[in-house]
Amino acid sequence: MASLDSNFQELRLRLKDSTSLRNTGGDPVYYLIFHPREMLQVKRLLRVWRTQLTHDDWQVETVSLARVIGDFFADHPLREIWQDGEAGASLAEVNETLRAALVDERVVENALLERLQPLEAQSHGLLLITDVEALHPYIRMGAVEQRLQGRVNVPVVVLYPGTRRGQSNLSFLGIYPEDGNYRSIHIGG
Repeated sequence: MASLDSNFQELRLRLKDSTSLRNTGGDPVYYLIFHPREMLQVKRLLRVWRTQLTHDDWQVETVSLARVIGDFFADHPLREIWQDGEAGASLAEVNETLRAALVDERVVENALLERLQPLEAQSHGLLLITDVEALHPYIRMGAVEQRLQGRVNVPVVVLYPGTRRGQSNLSFLGIYPEDGNYRSIHIGG
């Protein structure tokens, strides 16, 4: 298994050649896949990786899905109602209510599109998505990627905690069933 550093170096090389992906009609979305037990190490390396990408002339914008989801729930007008209803509900019911709100209001997709728009005006804009584990148990990144298909015009790097089998079968957090519907480029795992 390759190290996090060697996988990141491969990502850097692929980003330098990102124009070839555009010629095939795919969105420039890259998953840097790492085992869930490496999440803390990835968080420690994040500052170094951002610096290296900046040295490669990328204008890096970082978005934390933990922050996006946390802010959504903290500021939602139904927050108190959800909290009151939590007392008599099962965990599955609570999670389904919160999942429905995230999906129906397209929270993650809208946050990403909001961050992508100004990057499109830059010659070397790049969106770095962190804290993907915050999507659990509500949605998976593959579903978000599908909803954004055709709307991504700058490279997007997803720091993806999971496992990989073959070229495209990913298991989110290593606990979800493998999903081969990802259209992105996968590195690591």
